Amino acid sequence: MSPVASFRIEKDLLGTLEVPSEAYYGIQTLRAVNNFRLSGVPLSHYPKLVVGLAMVKQAAADANHQLGHLSTEKHAAISEACARLIRGDFHDQFVVDMIQGGAGTSTNMNANEVIANIALEAMGHAKGEYKYLHPNNDVNMAQSTNDAYPTAIRLGLLLGHDTLLASLDSLIQAFAAKGVEFAGVLKMGRTQLQDAVPMTLGQEFKAFATTLGEDLDRLRRLAPELLTEVNLGGTAIGTGINADPGYQKLAVERLAAISGQPVVPAADLIEATSDMGAFVLFSGMLKRTAVKLSKICNDLRLLSSGPRTGINEINLPARQPGSSIMPGKVNPVIPEAVNMCAFEIMGNDLALTIAAEGGQLQLNVMEPLIAYKVLDSIRLLQRAMDMLREHCITGITANVERCHQLVEHSIGLVTALNPYIGYENATRIAKIALETGRGVLELVREEKLLDEATLADILKPENMIAPRLIPLRA
Repeated sequence: MSPVASFRIEKDLLGTLEVPSEAYYGIQTLRAVNNFRLSGVPLSHYPKLVVGLAMVKQAAADANHQLGHLSTEKHAAISEACARLIRGDFHDQFVVDMIQGGAGTSTNMNANEVIANIALEAMGHAKGEYKYLHPNNDVNMAQSTNDAYPTAIRLGLLLGHDTLLASLDSLIQAFAAKGVEFAGVLKMGRTQLQDAVPMTLGQEFKAFATTLGEDLDRLRRLAPELLTEVNLGGTAIGTGINADPGYQKLAVERLAAISGQPVVPAADLIEATSDMGAFVLFSGMLKRTAVKLSKICNDLRLLSSGPRTGINEINLPARQPGSSIMPGKVNPVIPEAVNMCAFEIMGNDLALTIAAEGGQLQLNVMEPLIAYKVLDSIRLLQRAMDMLREHCITGITANVERCHQLVEHSIGLVTALNPYIGYENATRIAKIALETGRGVLELVREEKLLDEATLADILKPENMIAPRLIPLRA
């Protein structure tokens, strides 16, 4: 082949192909690129997955070298290639579509070929000269896609987990800060979109922080437990065929050391090779958080509705003009966008669940879809939370007078008077207020149902937003 040629010829089971000379991937990757033009999302879109693949290959090489099956020269070259991938180099060479047939074989071979060709150059050979170091024989030694790929997925999720938790924690703190800021703002609570009883705006925002805090705690405790059990060493179906008897223990120990993650061998490698239950549970936890975020954003949109004809208890930061035809209109675009991210995460969870069910016998061939959907959910969720905090929550302000006005004129205020004037009187007053448009307090005063001192005590904000002892009526 001429040194100025733009292609190199590579051969596999099906024949030969021209591979771009500058490409670090090889013929099997190229076939996958030509076959799977589906999502348009390549492996490189998820850097933690690429890093996870490199760490798995490094751990395998270390174990095989220690056991005497991989030469020192090849081990050094593979190690250098993996280190460069872990640092972030060559990620653009991971070009296979996330959705692919073959249970992830194309992903595994993309990694094997890239690592092999980086290693070959380090050894002084040209890309594609696999007689010196082979993608399958050397980089993939003692492995199958069926153990290397799911292990890399788990590792990629673990490596990105702390960043997800940090974004969630920052959002929680932003809601909690608003809870403190709005602690003295009395407003009406609502049930079924109808006036209920008084509360403070601070209580409302504190509740947002609390509900997300529950998810932070669960993700912090349960996600590592779900993801740290790996089937590396099981090779094709979990029996460990083509691996040294000492390989599994060494490979998993090396993977833990390389990644800094507490990965452990699965108790039953055959079960672990086909079971996708951990991904189902993890995805469900992400969906739960997305559902909560979406509900909170619904509330923010309602509370800020108006500005003249809606609830208008809070102001969301104005992010952009809201209409091409209605001057002055500003829309709640940030909560709307979070809603849409949440809907996609819910859809991802459904697709992942169906894919997990779609496995047969000793393997689940739908793992590429599972990987794609769970990684997409994490990426979307983290970005949505950061956007919501930065562009919305921290800039929310309260319309204090509007909140006070709605409390004063609410029929729901009668609930606070119910223990003092009795249910029958309270019901009658509420009905008259609704029919006439008059205020509850105005009617109570008119009928002299309570004296001013008692009424003033009842209407103290601190007495309407928490339990208190009620004097017995005669």
